Amino acid sequence: MRKLFLIWVMAALVIVNAKANTDPITTKVDIAKSEVSWKGYKVTGQHHGKIGLKDGSLTWQDGVLTGGSFTIDMSSITCEDLEGEWNGKLVGHLKSDDFFGVEKFPVAQLEITQVISRGTPGDYKIVGDLTIKGITKEVRFMAKVNPNQATAAITVDRSEFNVRYGSGSFFENLGDKTIYDEFELEVNLTY
Repeated sequence: MRKLFLIWVMAALVIVNAKANTDPITTKVDIAKSEVSWKGYKVTGQHHGKIGLKDGSLTWQDGVLTGGSFTIDMSSITCEDLEGEWNGKLVGHLKSDDFFGVEKFPVAQLEITQVISRGTPGDYKIVGDLTIKGITKEVRFMAKVNPNQATAAITVDRSEFNVRYGSGSFFENLGDKTIYDEFELEVNLTY
């Protein structure tokens, strides 16, 4: 009886250990149900819109987020606060070489390099490499991760990616034509 009990205990330990050392699982992001919103600021106001994802995935180990990668379709950028001619002008300008140079750089990339739990289930600090216009810089942001959805707010300094048009950091005497260097991305993922 004692031997049988020991065999069961050892079998249970092997099973628990096997479950704790499972291979990473990759989950594809549903790009049709996911959304990336942007907001940029200038001295006289702000503009906002959306950017589409081309693809994305999250990596899990034992049910815990460990990484991910995303490709952003820069040609899909839209503006939601202007209509008609002004909308077309702003979107065209954002796609031009003054801003994101979409013809030469049609995608941006985010590669998650580190995931740090903040102590509450699903609450993470994310460190990643963001590539815009072929330039890669580290970004850090907070994310909320639920069983089928994740949200994050990311602040990006465009000047680090050689997006300098209208920047008070590089040009003097812009006055009310100044566009602030930081813009915000609000990410809502479904997977």
